[in-house]
Amino acid sequence: MSNNSSCIQPSMISSMALPITYTFLCIVGLFGNSLSQWVFLMKICKKTPTHIYLVHLVTANLLVCSAMPFMGVYFLKGFQWRYQSAQCQVVNFLGTLAMHVSMFVSLLILCWIAISRYATLMKMDSTPETTSCYEKLFYGHLLKKFRQPNFARKICTYIWGVVLGIIIPVSIYYSVVEATDGKEDRCYNRHIELGAMISQIAGLIGTTFIGFSFLVVLISYYSFVSHLRKVRTCTSITEKDLIYNSVKKHLVVIQILLIVCFLPYSIFKPIFYVLHQREDCQQLNYLIEIKNILTCLASARSSTDPLIFLLLDKKFKKTLCNLFTKSDSPHTQSYS
Repeated sequence: MSNNSSCIQPSMISSMALPITYTFLCIVGLFGNSLSQWVFLMKICKKTPTHIYLVHLVTANLLVCSAMPFMGVYFLKGFQWRYQSAQCQVVNFLGTLAMHVSMFVSLLILCWIAISRYATLMKMDSTPETTSCYEKLFYGHLLKKFRQPNFARKICTYIWGVVLGIIIPVSIYYSVVEATDGKEDRCYNRHIELGAMISQIAGLIGTTFIGFSFLVVLISYYSFVSHLRKVRTCTSITEKDLIYNSVKKHLVVIQILLIVCFLPYSIFKPIFYVLHQREDCQQLNYLIEIKNILTCLASARSSTDPLIFLLLDKKFKKTLCNLFTKSDSPHTQSYS
């Protein structure tokens, strides 16, 4: 066994807790997202741009949930598999590819949903008294497009194309070139956990992108709050309070998702790349385990989205309630 392999030793968290967590998230996520996708595609006839974005978000969620078994098996069996074995190569390639594609597609769609919610507010309040020249120009040339279903479909297609076009070549290069350079004995090793130069550069670019996505959502939220404050000083909006609160909830929830699930991962990733260069096996094991836990946390968002849909999307909630009501109606009618 090589020195690098003996240096990296999985703890109980990696070998037991992470496989159990990924299995649980996979079961919950596949059930909830499959049900959500069925509702969005089959039961909601008139789809708003937000629903179109959510359909693609659920597709990304299903992709990451399908990768969770690969990740779970890797942490459970990776230290037993040989590095050059077919199981090791397949699990690492498919698991890493699906996880990163779905993560960045989800981030982009969440940004588009945030901008779409802000565009909805601007459409409602686009009056000369409450809208500045800058806001008129911005809404007239850009924001109104986010409320168009055709634009939503096109932008989602572009998102998938760009993400796949960037991540697939990097993943193939890693599997064909970088992964074959290592002289490791076991599948769970330093070479796979750290990656080589190209993989680390791509990871830093991805981390920067996460920060940019968070910034977009943050700007949308504070633009919304600023505009709402201006509107309330000019006119009475009691009849619109429910709609305003709904938009505000969407933006707040998106912020919370990014802060809880993605922000720790994006903050730790540069720190990880700096600290892992030290030749300290104990510290390296700690760093790798923290990275894997935060990656699991980032992927957990995909399994919790159906609950968010139920809480925030009234049409989704109403459709589910109607389905359960209809399923009970034959019994209630037979006894009447």
